[in-house]
Amino acid sequence: MADDYRTTEVGERYAQALFDLADETASLEAVRADLKSLRAAWNESADLRRLATSPVIASEDQQKGLVAIADAAKFNGVTKNFLGLLGQNGRSRDLPGVIAGFDKLYAKKTGVVAAEVVSAQPLNAAQMQSIQSALRASLGKDPEMTARVDPSILGGLKVKVGSKLFDASLKTKLDQMKFALKRA
Repeated sequence: MADDYRTTEVGERYAQALFDLADETASLEAVRADLKSLRAAWNESADLRRLATSPVIASEDQQKGLVAIADAAKFNGVTKNFLGLLGQNGRSRDLPGVIAGFDKLYAKKTGVVAAEVVSAQPLNAAQMQSIQSALRASLGKDPEMTARVDPSILGGLKVKVGSKLFDASLKTKLDQMKFALKRA
């Protein structure tokens, strides 16, 4: 699910349009908060993912569904109108790419460093604080952290800052061992 959050050419174009509109209307922070909520909803709701990605759901119905979600969540008007346009144009499936593209544009404009921490189990506050301290020492500034649970990594952590990925997951280590044993 969260691996869907890669920028695509279409996602980047829509993200740029949304970012420019949010910036021009002084609603950048509100739209960013809305997209953060949408990202969480996308990760948690199979129904939302189905609505946005199903080829059998008409664009008009996707538009209505996304606007209804925006209304229920009391999203900013810019976000609501944008989601309607995304659905109307049959591009709902590109929502994760739009969010990723918007995050990149926001980080570039504001200098925010975003870090995503992926673990096999939920991390407690002390563990997150420890990771944040280590990243602060490495980056020279406080990162804005998001945490995600992915049981498929089996154990350990994956930390992504910008385009850099630190992968200390048990799954990756086991895969590396398998590869090394095959070559031996």
